[in-house]
Parts: sequence; C-alpha cells; structure tokens
Amino acid sequence: MLEVIEKAKSMETEQISIETKNLASGNCQVKFFIEDQKKSQYGYLLVSEPKSVGEIIEEIKLKMEKRRMEEKSINPFFPVKPKNEDKNFYLFSA
Repeated sequence: MLEVIEKAKSMETEQISIETKNLASGNCQVKFFIEDQKKSQYGYLLVSEPKSVGEIIEEIKLKMEKRRMEEKSINPFFPVKPKNEDKNFYLFSA
C-alpha cells in the first residue's frame, strides 16, 4: 500500500514528493519524485529505521548533493563514475 506523505520545496525550486511502502523485511521503501525546472527525476531510498518525513527529505537532499559533487569531480579525460555507490539510493531521469 503506497501512501502519499508530503511535498517539500527547497531553495533551488526543486519540489520533492515522496510515497512510502512498508516492506515485509521491516524496512521502508521510499519512492521520491524531484520536479525541477531543468529536469525531472525519480528514485528509491531504502530506510531501515523509522524516520519523520522531514528527515527522509533531508536525507534525499543530502544524497542528491553528494551525487552532484561526485559528478562534478569526474575527470573529463578519463570519465569513470565513482565506485562508492549507495545500494540504498537509486536515481533515474524522468
């Protein structure tokens, strides 16, 4: 059962909306949508402990910022993505 929780706006005019689904494992699957003027994205975050909506959105923002910083530090002459992938965070372009 999916449940729409909340929409939040950041200073970058991104709008993040999330839906949660409790899994049989006891974890919580969070599906999130990021609507931006530049491009829309969606993804999944696996949460293993109970968190408030605000904490989940902050975690998504932090992981997005980390991903942006990693993309900026890629060497243009040897473009290899960083190997430190977070297996609990997946991001796709819409």
